[in-house]
Amino acid sequence: MTVGGGPGRRLVAAPPPPAGPGAGGPGVGGGDPGDTARPGGEPGAELAGPPPVWLLLDRATVQARVAELGAELRADYRGVEPVLVSVLRGGVMFLADLVRAAAMPCKVDFMAISRFDASEETGVVRIVKDLDLDLSGSHVLVVEDVVDTGLTLTYLLRVLAARDPASLRVCALLDKRARRIVDVPLSYVGFEVPDVYAVGYGLDLDERERGRGEILAVDDLEAVRRDPTLLDTPAAWSS
Repeated sequence: MTVGGGPGRRLVAAPPPPAGPGAGGPGVGGGDPGDTARPGGEPGAELAGPPPVWLLLDRATVQARVAELGAELRADYRGVEPVLVSVLRGGVMFLADLVRAAAMPCKVDFMAISRFDASEETGVVRIVKDLDLDLSGSHVLVVEDVVDTGLTLTYLLRVLAARDPASLRVCALLDKRARRIVDVPLSYVGFEVPDVYAVGYGLDLDERERGRGEILAVDDLEAVRRDPTLLDTPAAWSS
């Protein structure tokens, strides 16, 4: 069985600088949310902290990257019919768009998991909805929304590897490498992102907001819970 493989090109989304006069920059890059100095190196008054919500990845950027990933999968899996596996529920939107972008013969199946108190430390989870398909001899691609510590994904890969697939790879939309504990192999990565609470494009906030086409970074969860309209006016870099 072939496992993993190095990731191809990945894009990096970084947080904006703190809110305040003159803060801004291009696209989704640069900035340190912990820096309170005045932009441009001017000494003096401190600026406010980072905004409660800011735009991590806009809809067009997400869709363009998904299209690129789909083209990579179509080329890499030419001549075979892979099984794409997603863990409910965060990766469903990414999986659906990826299948359309790849435009290749494939099968799709889902798992659902439940975490124990010790799951954060061990990665071990309970499978509450298992796959319906037999993976024996199949080329399996696990489609993940976010990979952070790598503990749970590593456990799931061991479970799937025991089912004797011909190959086993991972395609992740977001890679939070800053949180990595286990070096899990990712064959395809959409974006490397900082350690932020991401919402939208399948990722939820209290089981809401999954349907957004863009991906937001929520820096102040309690503020957003008090005023959900903050999600509709995220801070963004000025060009």
